[in-house]
Amino acid sequence: MTSLPRISTAEAVLPGVLKIRWNDGYEGIVDLRGIIGKGPVFEPLRDAKHFSELQVEQYGHSIFWGEDGNEEVDFGCDRLREMAEEQAAFIAKAS
Repeated sequence: MTSLPRISTAEAVLPGVLKIRWNDGYEGIVDLRGIIGKGPVFEPLRDAKHFSELQVEQYGHSIFWGEDGNEEVDFGCDRLREMAEEQAAFIAKAS
């Protein structure tokens, strides 16, 4: 049985853009600007300082903002991986 990929580290590289490393060694950039630019739930993440205060959930299942156990916003590991791979493929195709 193979283990499921989990987030090892995540950091904000630009407001709305993350660099994420998974436990299987994959590293990718995830641009969330299109998502967090819409809707009131993402309002706090539009602040660059707050965006940079992201945390990785204890077991790497997600990243979140806010307090552990009382997260304001979170994004799951699987969807972030999917987005990183999609965005990398798009950039490769455009090059």
